[in-house]
Amino acid sequence: MPLVNVKLIEGVFSQDHKQEMIRRMTDIMADLEGEHMRPVTVVIIEEVKSGDWGIGGKAISSADVKALAKMK
Repeated sequence: MPLVNVKLIEGVFSQDHKQEMIRRMTDIMADLEGEHMRPVTVVIIEEVKSGDWGIGGKAISSADVKALAKMK
């Protein structure tokens, strides 16, 4: 039974976005391993407190991630 664990900084993604992630991750596992894996694929989204995630020695906040997203 596949287990997909997604970690996100809290406050960045809406509930709708997280639901879409769950659906798409499940779709990917079913595409890779076969449709018989869909009903047993578990996707867990864990949100890490803003500021408790670090990149390159610097704590990253939800505001930092949102600012990066606007740069696209």
